[in-house]
Amino acid sequence: MPSAALPSEPHPTTLIGSVQRAMRLLEAVAAREYGAPAKQLAREAGLALPTAYHLLRTLAHEGYLRREKGLFFLGEAAERLGSSGAQEKRRSAVNDVLAHWHDSIGVPVYFAVYRDGEIEVVCVADTPGNPAVEEWADFRETGHAHAIGQCLLSQLDEGARRDHLDRYPVQSITPYTVRDEHTLLRRLERVGRMEPVVERQEYALGTVCAAIPITAGTTAAAMALSLPLSQADRLLPAARQLQGEIGRLLGTLSISISI
Repeated sequence: MPSAALPSEPHPTTLIGSVQRAMRLLEAVAAREYGAPAKQLAREAGLALPTAYHLLRTLAHEGYLRREKGLFFLGEAAERLGSSGAQEKRRSAVNDVLAHWHDSIGVPVYFAVYRDGEIEVVCVADTPGNPAVEEWADFRETGHAHAIGQCLLSQLDEGARRDHLDRYPVQSITPYTVRDEHTLLRRLERVGRMEPVVERQEYALGTVCAAIPITAGTTAAAMALSLPLSQADRLLPAARQLQGEIGRLLGTLSISISI
């Protein structure tokens, strides 16, 4: 099969000059932490002053710049673009950390947080040979059944925990799932500080999981791993190995909570 032709570089005559000029102005503003007047920006961007004025007004109208006392600063729209790039960089750093642990321990690795009243699996590292657990029942609604959810719920105060269970009541999704809220609450109260939370086939038949709590400010977070039931004897040693490595890279995980 012939390969698709690669897109060619744009011909100079197809480039939109006004966009190029606007980008040069944005770069000039970004380089001035304390703002700059239009004349200075026009000079630095190599633009005629009337052209610079027109573009600066347009960029300010669209929220990419803001004007204060005759000086131009980056606006909220431009800052959102920058924060999106920083967020993606943080996510990439966490993905690299999880991939490292997956390779060294040889199990799927998960990172999750409890945010705005919901269980959120932020990142997962797995391979076809070591696949992650299939989310056959919504992770957010079945926190009582899987190790990640139990680990996160164990870190909440009583009010937040009951609020969560009011919204997502305990229900059996496998023959091994905890049977009722009272039993679950007793189990969560017995979870030791920084001890792995283990569940065996409570969420998915044929799978065992362990989750480790992470202290990162006021946000509940957890690292977890899963294994086939046939390899259940590896679960706790793997969890201890993961727990031993978390401390070295806790800063990366803590920053990633803002993802």
